[in-house]
Amino acid sequence: MTTWSPLDPDYINDPYPHMRRLREAAPCCRSSLIGGVLVTRYRDVDRILRDFKRFVCRGRRPPTLSCCDPPDHTRRRRWASSAVTPEQMSQMEDYIRAAAHKLLDQKSDGGAFECMSVLAKPLPVLVVGRMVGWPKEDFALLQEWAEGLAEGNRFRPTFLQHMGLAPQPKLSKEGLRQLLRTEVLFNRRLARLVEERRADPQDDVVSRIVTARSRDGSPLPDEPGETLTMLRFLLSVGNASTSNLIGNGLFALLRRPDKMQLLREQPDLIEDAVEEFLRYDAPLQLAFRFAAEDTEVAGSPVPTGTRLALLLGSANRDPEQFERPDELDFTRADNRHVAFGRGIHHCLGARLARLEARVVVEVLLERFSDIQLSGDPPPTFGRPLPERGLEHLHVRVRKSGAPIRGPAKGS
Repeated sequence: MTTWSPLDPDYINDPYPHMRRLREAAPCCRSSLIGGVLVTRYRDVDRILRDFKRFVCRGRRPPTLSCCDPPDHTRRRRWASSAVTPEQMSQMEDYIRAAAHKLLDQKSDGGAFECMSVLAKPLPVLVVGRMVGWPKEDFALLQEWAEGLAEGNRFRPTFLQHMGLAPQPKLSKEGLRQLLRTEVLFNRRLARLVEERRADPQDDVVSRIVTARSRDGSPLPDEPGETLTMLRFLLSVGNASTSNLIGNGLFALLRRPDKMQLLREQPDLIEDAVEEFLRYDAPLQLAFRFAAEDTEVAGSPVPTGTRLALLLGSANRDPEQFERPDELDFTRADNRHVAFGRGIHHCLGARLARLEARVVVEVLLERFSDIQLSGDPPPTFGRPLPERGLEHLHVRVRKSGAPIRGPAKGS
């Protein structure tokens, strides 16, 4: 058995030296913690993510898009893709920029602020709420639900069983009551929104989901609760990943003033910088698959039914795939990372997450002539795998003399 300790504080703070040792010791190694094998090398992770027939998800109940297999996945993916289109995401740029400016206007006047609570966490909620068609007057409920769900996931038995981790402290009775209350209110409001859009479709995601048609023109079947499950998935899945991408990326950037200056001098590199943020410190570090047949990985036999834990962060730091993998390099020529997965389960919201991260960097560089980490308190990483994200990122800033763009029309 290979020792893998994702709950160790040193691992949570910086998992990459640990991943390197695992990768060098055995690219496919058995772990008692998950009751299966860890896969750490890029070539193996990439192959498993692409091969959905040999390596399956075995989805939860109720199933969501990220944890079900064909043919259910094929139908749900087509359904979701018809609602969340690349064109719609591209049209969101002005709104994202205006929303980022508005959030900073409210909190950044004092020359210092906490970036996760001010910008990285609320912005994705505002953006996905706008796309879905969530009523503006109820955005506070959406934000409350997003925060409550993220907090509650630490304590859900299904989450811990899926992770194979040792039990964590239980949620207090008051915390549980608050979480359940928020979920009930959210579910009621979401169900009402679905009925409103069925009666009067608008130009939003909910309308496209409830009016979607199959290829022969007939309405897509809606199994009990499936529409609400799909919408809950779309509302929640991108929030944490995008927040973590923004936070992790800014943290990496702020520790390297020369890279910050490079982006000021060459803003055309910002899109490449976002890709490097994803590779360098991925917001999602772990994916699970199960062997659907007897096979082998990295020369090791893998019997049918074996659970495989794919360490995405390790794959993205594999020197066999990336030169100088521990260096943050915005000019990296080949950056085919696996931060958003591969194949049929490639993240549906990847384009939107990239767009939000790019706009955030642009807005910060425009507004502030100087941005630095605040040493007190230091940045703090939150819950362990499968996510990797900061709980706190305190910064000190100096305002730029350049003009700041106003809110976009209709924002």
